[in-house]
Amino acid sequence: MIRLFDTMTRELRGLSPLDGEVFRFYCCGPTVYGPAHIGNFRTFVLQDVFRRTLELSGIKAYHVRNLTDVDDKTIRNSEAAGKSLKEFTDFWRDQFHEDCNKLNNLMPHLEPSAVEHIPHQIKMIEELVGKGNAYRSDDGSVYYKVSSFEDYGRLSRLDQRELRDGASGVVTDDEYEKDSVADFALWKGRREEDGDNYWESPWGQGRPGWHLECSAMCREYLGDTFDLHSGGVDLVFPHHENEIAQSEACTGCEMAEHWFHLTHLLVDGGKMSKSAGNFYTLNHVIEAGFSSAELRYVLISAHYRQSLNFVAKDKDGIENFPALSAARQALQRLAKFERSMQKVIGVDGDNGFEEAKKVGNLGTFAEALNALREDLNTPDALGRVFTAVKGLKAAAMTPEEAAVELAGFRVVMHALGIELPQEETSHVEIPTKITEKAHARWEAKQAKEWDEADRLREELAAAGWEVKDTKEGFEICPKN
Repeated sequence: MIRLFDTMTRELRGLSPLDGEVFRFYCCGPTVYGPAHIGNFRTFVLQDVFRRTLELSGIKAYHVRNLTDVDDKTIRNSEAAGKSLKEFTDFWRDQFHEDCNKLNNLMPHLEPSAVEHIPHQIKMIEELVGKGNAYRSDDGSVYYKVSSFEDYGRLSRLDQRELRDGASGVVTDDEYEKDSVADFALWKGRREEDGDNYWESPWGQGRPGWHLECSAMCREYLGDTFDLHSGGVDLVFPHHENEIAQSEACTGCEMAEHWFHLTHLLVDGGKMSKSAGNFYTLNHVIEAGFSSAELRYVLISAHYRQSLNFVAKDKDGIENFPALSAARQALQRLAKFERSMQKVIGVDGDNGFEEAKKVGNLGTFAEALNALREDLNTPDALGRVFTAVKGLKAAAMTPEEAAVELAGFRVVMHALGIELPQEETSHVEIPTKITEKAHARWEAKQAKEWDEADRLREELAAAGWEVKDTKEGFEICPKN
């Protein structure tokens, strides 16, 4: 049994497919107008661990994740770049896929886009207008009438707070004409700044509102009611609240059986943003000398319902990423354990991996997988992995015992999506920034500026690199 916290009921609930066969779930995907940052990827990585845990528990999954390729940001940025909306969003879609692949995320079974489903969205709007849940404004926009949906706010407990100007999630000075500040756009009438990005509809030229796309695609591919809906906690209100209102007013059915939300990634204790100068992408991490596997380890190191503070700078404001350095050491320790088991067995190969998945014989590592089944407790799972690794001594094991433990270990690594370094840390490409800093340290040392040399050595160590002085100069290697 897998249990997961449900945002709607505020309790842990067991998961099983509504149809008894396939667990169908939907994840809100990226808006493809720029690079996804590591905060976005915390959500996608943990959703990936969830899917892997489902499948390793014998539950067949069907994973749908959308792409938002038409909204205010994609239109505004594509116009500024002088590119068509498709050319612009296709580029950022491909960048997103590349980052997902580097982070070892499984591709969803289906990845529909908003633009591909504009006819589906128009059809839903027509239904909502016909049922009295939506109305047309003078400028050709169509709004959802929140007061027409009695249960509006039950996901976010909105009845316990006041609706205020802007609560619909739309900035006031960008509003079209609507009857109430709580109402939200289903269709936006064409504006000059939209350029050529408009479609024909019964209400005139325009484009769909942001919230509608997910409702339309969920209904098309998962049905009126499906097993689970997921996204970042920031989507609870207004996005998911609005999805529920749209979908359930159309179908008369509960939209999703379970709601799975993931909490924010903080940077140096604050919210990640470009204006704050703490906006990090996967490329930033790689350029600093760390791997995507090390970043994935960091992103799963805290429970999904707890904020993860990604410390990026020291007290002097110098980037050093201590969590990534710790992740490097942890992965090397796990890789060393794997090699020790292989040495006892005497051969490589899957060593029972597929069989362990089928029969569930995970040896000492069974409790780590059970931790994932209990509210996707990734830190507990990692803790149990290291407890097992510490307690298993290769010298005292038979090849048969080592084969069972190695298979169980690899199953848990698969559940977590962790790819271990396959070789000792030699022949590693050294980032330019690290090389430059090492040269600066060497020059400071030659100039007998000892304090500066020591400071640079500490920065290199904090970034996960070690400098060894030689007769010819120095060598740079990853810190063990």
